[in-house]
Amino acid sequence: MIKEYWNQIAQNRDVRQNLSLLRQEVKDKGKLKVLSSLVKGQEEQLAGLLWSEDAKTRKNAALLMGDLGNQEFLEPVYAAYRREEQRFVKSAYLSAIGSFNYSAYLEELKEQLCLLGKMEETQENRKHLMEEMRELSALVVRAEGIKNHEFTGFDRPYDIVLLTNRNFAGLTQEELTALNPDAKSKVFGAGVRARVTNLRWMDKIRTWQELLFVVRDMGTCPMEPFKAAEVITGSGLLSLLNESHGGGEPWYFRIELKSRKTLEERSSFIRKLSGQIEKLSGRKLINTATDYEVELRLIENKEGNCNLLLKLYTLKDNRFSYRKEVTPTGIRPTAAALTAALAREYMKEGAQVLDPFCGAGTMLIERHKAVRAYTSYGVDIQEDAVRKARKNTEAAGMAAHYINRDFFQFRHDYLFDEVITDMPFQMGHVTEEEIYGLYLRFFGCIAGFLKEDGIIILYSRNRGFVRPLAARNGFSVLKEYEISKKEGTYVFILNRIFNRR
Repeated sequence: MIKEYWNQIAQNRDVRQNLSLLRQEVKDKGKLKVLSSLVKGQEEQLAGLLWSEDAKTRKNAALLMGDLGNQEFLEPVYAAYRREEQRFVKSAYLSAIGSFNYSAYLEELKEQLCLLGKMEETQENRKHLMEEMRELSALVVRAEGIKNHEFTGFDRPYDIVLLTNRNFAGLTQEELTALNPDAKSKVFGAGVRARVTNLRWMDKIRTWQELLFVVRDMGTCPMEPFKAAEVITGSGLLSLLNESHGGGEPWYFRIELKSRKTLEERSSFIRKLSGQIEKLSGRKLINTATDYEVELRLIENKEGNCNLLLKLYTLKDNRFSYRKEVTPTGIRPTAAALTAALAREYMKEGAQVLDPFCGAGTMLIERHKAVRAYTSYGVDIQEDAVRKARKNTEAAGMAAHYINRDFFQFRHDYLFDEVITDMPFQMGHVTEEEIYGLYLRFFGCIAGFLKEDGIIILYSRNRGFVRPLAARNGFSVLKEYEISKKEGTYVFILNRIFNRR
């Protein structure tokens, strides 16, 4: 079909339709090579379509040249862009230009972007003007690269939001108060909102999931892209960025929209909003799909408006930097840290600790960071998991013994003070019956690894298995914490029943 479509174009038959069909075909890289061979020697004929009286033919011809990526097409495509009078076609030329080495035209492209930024918007030209500016901006950013900024504002006050586990935001608030006594904080549905005097504490609190900034005069905005852009560019955003970093403008951003809108509606909203932010800020804020350092997060609220928050990728979260390797079923580090925090009062300093299903070692590492252990053992049936655990544990600056073995065949010379583990769960080909059998075997043998006053800390997705099997095997549930109702995850702290006598 590739050859047939191209021959019809060469014969000037149904050109617009055949160009469109060719573009669909050449999404397959193999077919693109076929077309490239067919066009070789006939480049002028394809370039001549840029003079067509039909605007959509010009548009599809330019995009097809971009697909082919032949540098010979740069000059005619750029010339067509400069003379084009139909604004809806211009962004297509720019998209095609991005496939070539366009460095010779970079300064002209920058000048054009500057001119468009000063052009008066109308209801009629706004959409296509934004599209053209977005494509121009992408070309400039791609050619010039992005200047990285360094966050230097650790000792400044900020209004922040710490997103946490919804059930235990109070625990994070307590940790924040202990480390930053002058902070003013309150718990809300998704975490902790606070005015802090500095950020020196952030790596010492392991239970928050995400740190976001509340920007002056950027609290809420209408769910309308052009009005939202006015709120954002009229706020204290640029002041916050400039005062907390070295390097100055411009700032490269992305937009994250959490909304009930469809994917298509969200994409359209983001395109319009990002383009308008660039325009209103005089390109002090530049949208980019990669290498961004700033995320503007818009969250649709019950009233249909947007709550606005800021995430800084320049502010590095190093709490879990030891996680060089992960396993597909591994526990999230914040969940492991929360488990350790909830069980802290039951842990012993200098304890001997065992994780029977250790995975990549996250649970043992977080347990050790909460309360220093003396000796830690991790067992896993997967050789790859043990290799990853060793690498992670070394990166954490911690010593632990890892053994590649089925836990039910594991033996040890002395007893442990604690067992802490993320219990295996139903996934893939593993059935619920198999998981029940594993719990049955676990509770049937685990007492043989524990001292009389030893405890078990379980992160489990099978609450219905834990209590009956624990009681049947001489264990009592000291504490039960619901971690996530949606995920069905719980933390259990157990000890032997006779320890209470």
